[in-house]
Amino acid sequence: MSSEAVGQQRRRLAREYNELLNEVRTLPGFEEYLQPIKVNSLVRAARNGAIIVVNCHADRCDALIVKSNQSAVVHLPLPSFSWDKALTSRSKIQSSLRRLGLRERGFRIRQEPGVKNEFMSALAIIWDDIVKPVLDFLEYTPDGPSGNLPHITWCPTGLASFLPLHAAGDYDRPGVGSRIFDYVISSYTPTLTALLATTPSTLNRDSRVLAIGQAVTPGHKPLVGTIPELGYVKSRVEGRVEYSQLVDAQATPSTVLDAMEQHDWVHLACHAHQNVNDPTKSGFFLHGDTAGTKATLDLTAINRRSFKNKGLAFLSACQTATGDETLPDEAVHLASGMLMAGYSSVIATMWSVVDEDAPFVADKVYGQLMKEGKLGNGEAGKALHDAVAGLREKVGEKEFGRWVPYIHIGS
Repeated sequence: MSSEAVGQQRRRLAREYNELLNEVRTLPGFEEYLQPIKVNSLVRAARNGAIIVVNCHADRCDALIVKSNQSAVVHLPLPSFSWDKALTSRSKIQSSLRRLGLRERGFRIRQEPGVKNEFMSALAIIWDDIVKPVLDFLEYTPDGPSGNLPHITWCPTGLASFLPLHAAGDYDRPGVGSRIFDYVISSYTPTLTALLATTPSTLNRDSRVLAIGQAVTPGHKPLVGTIPELGYVKSRVEGRVEYSQLVDAQATPSTVLDAMEQHDWVHLACHAHQNVNDPTKSGFFLHGDTAGTKATLDLTAINRRSFKNKGLAFLSACQTATGDETLPDEAVHLASGMLMAGYSSVIATMWSVVDEDAPFVADKVYGQLMKEGKLGNGEAGKALHDAVAGLREKVGEKEFGRWVPYIHIGS
């Protein structure tokens, strides 16, 4: 086919495409099909609190602020932040995590001199140059009662996606007022449209919670903490909703997928991994169908199923990308995949957690959510905020490797 014929074919296909789009848009309910979302629709995503899109580019850094009570997106320049500072902050956090030995859940955390100072330095940069300017613009103060803190959803882009905005602070300064958690409850979202797709739900006795525990997975470090962890989950939810669990060899990819279809919430306490070449192959390590083997429940398999209007997915024990200098944030990627699969709210970790901490956090989160009896209006974010506050008090504020990784994504 000549180049002229190829050009004619492309123009013809483009015309057909536009004609089909116009035809689709005449159908009721499809008027905005494949159109950019308008601001008056976008602000509905901010029903639970302000959404902050953090743009980090080599030329400039900015915050775009979306609030439910405003008709326009507000632009806030962040002149003190830069691409180089983002690289520096990420590098400091990477270095700290390597020195702490946080490769996968089940490893003992190492104590090395200088690690806390390195981590603290990164969190101070994030606080001074991104978070505090946003809080000041929103006129948020740290003196409100803890039960009524406003809710912020962060939507970071580029290098900012690797930064723990929810833990920003000047930890050299004592007292209230120099840490983000004194001002707001933080959640994350991969996109603004992800928040538009969610519907709040109420728990009742017909609601079903599924827990998956892998204390022993072939080829991986034992996770003895998953045993008390599932015990805490069971004690919190049983009697309020229906509860089921699959442990060790009971949990194969096919049995877990089938069970997920039948349950509203899922709790996954197991090793996981991020495939940096193909994120759809990222997944959770389970047992294989043959005794003594392992298998992976990946995002491709999860997204083949029809998971609609699901509730909470709690991803408790994800493994970081071992040896990867770019530190791909696999919990965030897996969590985003679970949002895409139909779960409205996801609790995950930015890196691997200490095995003994996971049961503590799960216990506090489920205890609070069962009291609330609701999900989808920021309840999971608040429950995690309070649980991590308890963990921080227990292990020490400057044990950043232990409490910072826990994040909430979604509504």
